[in-house]
Amino acid sequence: MGNLKGAAAIVGAGTAGIGLAPGRSHLELIAEASKQALEEAGLTMRDVDGLFTASLVNFFPTLTTAEYLGLKPAVTVGTNLGGASFEDYVIQAAMALQAGLCKVALICYGSNQRSASGRHTTMADMPKYEAAYKPRFPIAAYALSAARHMHEFGTTREQLAEVALAARKWAQMNPEASERGETTLEEVLSARMVCDPLSVRDCCLVTDGAGAIVMVAAERARDMAKAPIYFLGGAAATWYRQISAAEDLTVTSAKESGERAFAMAGLAPEDVDVVELYDAFTINTILFLEDLGFCNKGEGGAFVSGGGIAPGGHLPVNTNGGGLSCCHPGMYGVFLLIEATRQLRGEAGKRQVKGAEIALCHGNGGTLSAEVSVLLGTEAAL
Repeated sequence: MGNLKGAAAIVGAGTAGIGLAPGRSHLELIAEASKQALEEAGLTMRDVDGLFTASLVNFFPTLTTAEYLGLKPAVTVGTNLGGASFEDYVIQAAMALQAGLCKVALICYGSNQRSASGRHTTMADMPKYEAAYKPRFPIAAYALSAARHMHEFGTTREQLAEVALAARKWAQMNPEASERGETTLEEVLSARMVCDPLSVRDCCLVTDGAGAIVMVAAERARDMAKAPIYFLGGAAATWYRQISAAEDLTVTSAKESGERAFAMAGLAPEDVDVVELYDAFTINTILFLEDLGFCNKGEGGAFVSGGGIAPGGHLPVNTNGGGLSCCHPGMYGVFLLIEATRQLRGEAGKRQVKGAEIALCHGNGGTLSAEVSVLLGTEAAL
């Protein structure tokens, strides 16, 4: 089960157009982020023979992106798990690199949804058994989960607000973050309600932006310009598509993906130095901390309270500001990987987690439908 541990590594990471990038297409942004990631590794587009990408725009994302970037890849993967796709691509790329199917894997994503439309891109295939009731997609699903968690475990709106406040405090130390203004718990709690019990401050941002990472096999990674960040373990789990198909609104398949990812890596939650979670809504962070084993089920609210996941707290979570305060261009998963890479390299500036050697990235797709957990580490973690 552990044969993929240390098989491949991230050797480059790049971003472009985070926040607002008027007049630029999503492909332009992808190209800029990809070029930056490749340059970090001392590589060029000509070296890329593996392409892993998903899109909210292109029906054939790998074909469209490959053509735009001038690539002729031997391996293309465009499986769309929503925002969790990019964590899944890390696992797929590690397998392809280990098998020798490709030598340089580019994982990339970009969106200009804010400047192009000014509204969140919704899914074209609305959940069949829910659409008739005309809920507000996708927030209604997350609000349902939050309401059930509050009912079952006594979780409070104040505890949800602690998640948003922590994200903002991390973002204030990240010059790339879209929202860095001062805020308070009271301001978060008094924000406009969008879908009870979630207010606008419980919801991720709507931004432009692109991100890319480059992976190579471990033996090649040691010769790259930057310290390689190794793949230690990963797993995916999909339990349903529609939230109405969930057996328990307070438990996600992160429970399964996390257990298998930790087993592959030979690690446990207490070994993790920095955690990057897909925080599309504040309830996500609480659910995933529980399901991934950082606290018991029902204790997530208490775990995040009092600045528990903020700078200076007991666990650094979403150190770039997350989807709540850094960026969220439709699908956020690749930015989890980029922030983890920067933290493990010691390149995160004021928000740097001292001595970070192991990071957990956890992607979420659909409406708590697909969960993918990936553990990354420095050479010391192998």
